Amino acid sequence: MIEMPQEPLVGRTLEAGVLTLTLGRAPAHPLSRAMIEALHETVRRAMADDRVHVMVIHGPGRIFCAGHDLKEIARHRADPDEGRAFVTDLFEACSALMLDLARCPKPTIAMVEGIATAAGLQLMAACDLAYASPAARFCLPGVQNGGFCTTPAVAVSRVIGRRAVTEMALSGATYDADWALAAGLINRILPEAALAAHVADLAGTLAARNQAPLRRGLETLDRHLDLPLEEAYALATPVMVEHFMDPGRRHLDWTD
Repeated sequence: MIEMPQEPLVGRTLEAGVLTLTLGRAPAHPLSRAMIEALHETVRRAMADDRVHVMVIHGPGRIFCAGHDLKEIARHRADPDEGRAFVTDLFEACSALMLDLARCPKPTIAMVEGIATAAGLQLMAACDLAYASPAARFCLPGVQNGGFCTTPAVAVSRVIGRRAVTEMALSGATYDADWALAAGLINRILPEAALAAHVADLAGTLAARNQAPLRRGLETLDRHLDLPLEEAYALATPVMVEHFMDPGRRHLDWTD
């Protein structure tokens, strides 16, 4: 019997400063414990790699990411503790991944062709930017399975208003791309044929920017969003000064 090579959990391609992470285990691309570890390790390495300027996360096909692997969780119900230790480790590992992704000093972009649901939507929402095709769908379905999408709602609530995330979490309904755009869950809807090219062009443009001010600016933006106005300006002003003093910018000729 010939064993076929197994699809990698996370595909990685680096070109001109853009690292594209393609989720494996099609068609659902589930966030199994192994997938979370592989994705987190890749993100950690990318954060420390000067060759990487931008990260793109892509779950190709009709499912961007179906969230946690419920079959994997179900198998641990037979454990002596009914799976408590496993799910505790699973969700702590997932939260650590999402924190690093949200705090990544390099721009992160989600490219969504299909449905992003539960922790899959959490993964999308943790990225700085998200672009979707008209066929994309979005869901926090926990209540339909007798639970609640509590941790996915943390990331989603950071990018849409309280009423919108509460509606998603309480209804468990599936929302289309138009709703997601109006709610601020995604940046733009692109025709399916144009989605990949748009994301590639944007990622390439960002990768070519002066990186030090971009990263410091992105980090500062994340920090000041929850501050009172006076504290936000106090934080941002010295960073703005450093932008203008950065060697990568000072060589520019600002005179007419």
